[in-house]
Amino acid sequence: MNYKVVETFVSINGEGKKSGELAVFIRLAGCNLRCSYCDTMWANQADVSFELMSREEIYDYIKSTGVENITLTGGEPLIQDGMGELIDYLMKDENLCIEVETNGSIDIQSFRKNHGRRLSFTMDYKGSSSLMEDRMLMKNFETLTEYDTVKFVVGNEQDLLRAKEIMDNYHLTEICHLFFSPIYGAIDGETIVEFMKINRLNRVRLQIQLHKIIWSPEERGV
Repeated sequence: MNYKVVETFVSINGEGKKSGELAVFIRLAGCNLRCSYCDTMWANQADVSFELMSREEIYDYIKSTGVENITLTGGEPLIQDGMGELIDYLMKDENLCIEVETNGSIDIQSFRKNHGRRLSFTMDYKGSSSLMEDRMLMKNFETLTEYDTVKFVVGNEQDLLRAKEIMDNYHLTEICHLFFSPIYGAIDGETIVEFMKINRLNRVRLQIQLHKIIWSPEERGV
């Protein structure tokens, strides 16, 4: 089985519970959504350049970096054939911690198995500003664990209100890690902080995408 890989690089993790830590990024081609604010649309184009890599080649690259945090991202990595096999193969190395970044529209349960804390899902919830909210798979909220993260991508107050509704309905503050992730240039941090204060949102974090502060927002491979 070969995988369509459009980028491999080492950088800091720009968001999520391991923000600021080094990670190896394996970016796979293609996505089943077309979010209004997508910052990796280039990786989702039908004619995007990619390298076909076997699971062994991906693993060898990872090991060559000496970095133990691995982020499988896209696009949407879980739509590629054989992703379960790739995850299982990488998880055989007990020194690796695998994070799968997924857009919230794909059933994550079939990929979880019994990998424990070394496998985590960072799952988006795309609010109305994404124009893709109707594609969110709500049953994923019933399968989250303490190892997982939900990233509510917000661009306006409606997105914030919807995020709070979901947190309350599924009791997410008791289950997983929670982040508000502002759409770059669409909403300011002060608005989100005030919303958090008014609603007393304990165990919820505002995250700013570090890679867009350190480098240009359009920079690739960072």
